[in-house]
Amino acid sequence: MPESVLITGGAGFIGRHLSVELLRRGYRVRVLDSLIEQVHGDKGVAGILPPDVEIQAGDVRDGAAVARALRGIDRVVHLAAEVGVGQSMYAVERYVSVNDCGTAVLFQQLIEAPVKRVVVASSMSVYGEGLYRTVDGGTAEEVMRRPRRPGEPWDPLDAQGQPMRPIPTPETKRLALASVYALTKYTQERLTLTLAPAYGMEGVALRLWNAYGPGQALSNPYTGVLAIFAARLHNGQPPMIFEDGEQRRDFVHVEDVAQAFALALEHPAAVGQVYNVGSGEDRTVSEVARLLARAMGREAIEPEVTGQARLGDIRHCIADLGKIRRELGYAPRRNFAEGLAELAAWVAEQQAIDRVAEARRELEARGLVA
Repeated sequence: MPESVLITGGAGFIGRHLSVELLRRGYRVRVLDSLIEQVHGDKGVAGILPPDVEIQAGDVRDGAAVARALRGIDRVVHLAAEVGVGQSMYAVERYVSVNDCGTAVLFQQLIEAPVKRVVVASSMSVYGEGLYRTVDGGTAEEVMRRPRRPGEPWDPLDAQGQPMRPIPTPETKRLALASVYALTKYTQERLTLTLAPAYGMEGVALRLWNAYGPGQALSNPYTGVLAIFAARLHNGQPPMIFEDGEQRRDFVHVEDVAQAFALALEHPAAVGQVYNVGSGEDRTVSEVARLLARAMGREAIEPEVTGQARLGDIRHCIADLGKIRRELGYAPRRNFAEGLAELAAWVAEQQAIDRVAEARRELEARGLVA
């Protein structure tokens, strides 16, 4: 009989694509999801998951619901989480409750019903600022951003006031938890890597970069930046970019993320390890906004660069994929231009409520944007 995989939060963006990948690999798939309105709207999950996926509605903080979902399960992918740096800085109780208490409840139930392996979704946000190269050729691991004064450069400076250059960030970089979201993701990592082996299970953590692709929650203003930009453009509004737009990010197609989870779920070398998951390519946020506008046929809409900083944001973080390539054989397959065209075609058929201005007002009212 094929093995069964439980995906917590599996009705979300990544979970949908992972379900397809796991079914293709011969697994039976069950999903536990709370189906919250911010992510799923009021339409639920009808038609968004393959028909062969078993869906159970329930909150990961509900021990009884988790216990039911774990019956007959061999492996777990833990995706259930509140997502968003900005919102995490004021919805503190909600983020800590869902992300950390939810993970604790999951493992409380796994103690009674252990599985072979648990793979948890972490985030590049745990690094804070990525790794930097200094003018003299050294590396800087503990770059902390201080409030920027008018006229100062956005990029971090070294002790002599010289600009530093971002370079790929490996898993060995010292962490700098700069937001509530980052704190909760690191807690999820450590709970998994501590408790799994203590109870005869295998644990793996994946630190995800900026995932994109069809199926993103377009009406959620705290989701991935490409989904936020797409919702704005779809409604004839300019993408809203904080700072000067020159911050660099790695955008990875959701099908490549699904590939990484499948490898982490199966590969013997993954046990007890943490891996970066990205595309291996970095671009400025402004460049990405313009490329998406072109793909959507909205070239005339220029991004709105606010010149404001959002508390908890980092300047640059670029994925070093050396470890996951060597140890698990991960290889990103999706071309960025093709991925944007696919996203644009999907967005054209959707309805998206633009809540970005509302989210910005919320952040400003709480003093989290300056």
